[in-house]
Amino acid sequence: MFRPLSIFIGARYTRAKRRNHFISFISMTSMIGLSLGVLAMIVVLSVMNGFQREMSSRILGMVPHASVLGAQPLDDWRPVAAEALKNPEVIAAAPLTEMEGMLSYKGSMQPIQVSGIDPAEEGKVSIVAQHIVQGRLEDLKPGEFGVVIGEITARRFRLNVGDKLTLIVPEVSSAPGGITPRMQRLNVVGVFKVGAELDGSLGLMHMADAAQMQRWAPNQVQGVRLKVKDLYAAPQVSKAITASLGEQYRADDWTHTQGSLFSAMKMEKTMIGLLLLLIIAVAAFNIIATLIMVVNDKGADIAILRTIGATPAQIMGTFMVQGSLIGIVGTLIGGVLGVIAALNVSQIVGWLERVSGQHIFTSDVYFISTLPSELQWGDVALICSAGLIMSFLATLYPAWRASQVEPAYALRYE
Repeated sequence: MFRPLSIFIGARYTRAKRRNHFISFISMTSMIGLSLGVLAMIVVLSVMNGFQREMSSRILGMVPHASVLGAQPLDDWRPVAAEALKNPEVIAAAPLTEMEGMLSYKGSMQPIQVSGIDPAEEGKVSIVAQHIVQGRLEDLKPGEFGVVIGEITARRFRLNVGDKLTLIVPEVSSAPGGITPRMQRLNVVGVFKVGAELDGSLGLMHMADAAQMQRWAPNQVQGVRLKVKDLYAAPQVSKAITASLGEQYRADDWTHTQGSLFSAMKMEKTMIGLLLLLIIAVAAFNIIATLIMVVNDKGADIAILRTIGATPAQIMGTFMVQGSLIGIVGTLIGGVLGVIAALNVSQIVGWLERVSGQHIFTSDVYFISTLPSELQWGDVALICSAGLIMSFLATLYPAWRASQVEPAYALRYE
């Protein structure tokens, strides 16, 4: 079968044994370095995708995707919910009252955000019911001032179901300072654990009890919480609903409360990706060094090819083929191993923990007990493309230098 001269000779040079074994060693390390760079990028970016997925599902499963809040307490939240459900992007709606305050227990205090909810409706818009580890969400009953707290809060105060603690919230008054603390004893009826920072900053109580602490009527709420199909459409959805309801309502959504976190995570992924790209760049520089040494080693061969009619373009193509083959094989090996590692990263970490006897990944530090991973084929394609492009660019200078070899000069000592 006919093959172009450059491809034929370039492929032979890649497989051939060289007089200088050091060149073969450098060529192999270039390929291994490129493979490791591609593998590392795929695994690390997959783990970061997994973290982002877990944080999205856990945090955004607990906080409102969007909310419609009244300028004054709502006497009946159902008409507002009915209007919101007319929007095709809205999946479910539930009443909501939010308060910020301090929890106090045996002299220790911590800030907390308390959400007044209807336990019967909350399951439609929140994942909290699936993450109760002690007690039940249904134990939040009006007039009993029960509270469901996060696992971190429970562990910090050493609380269990049945224990009591104090909630302190600010109250506007006619006192000289304008604000006085309002205290209420609460009974712990449940503990949730979603594996995120909300385990230490969020509490849930019945909306009637929250209304009483705000000195509202028992059926009054602050607004309606919405669950939407597309998280990134939440700002537009909430604004459209408030526009249809009137000026006495205002919109809020998760981008105001959690947007900075997810923006930081996206920026972190980008910066780590750029740093890991340097590993591939180093491997590409090794390809340059390898090809320059090959050109020096094959000077006589290049001269002979030139004397029998090979053009400078064919000589240049020969060494571009050789360097590109190193890049293709290295990228292919790294890509395959990276995909396998990314799909089995939790098992690999578990095996390392068993072998070393050390916990590499603890929920106390990272909020989740297993290393998450989400392989995105778009990332794989981008990483492999970067490896191939860098490998190809690395061949240009050595190949050009080979094409400039003068036959008479190269053969004068042969």
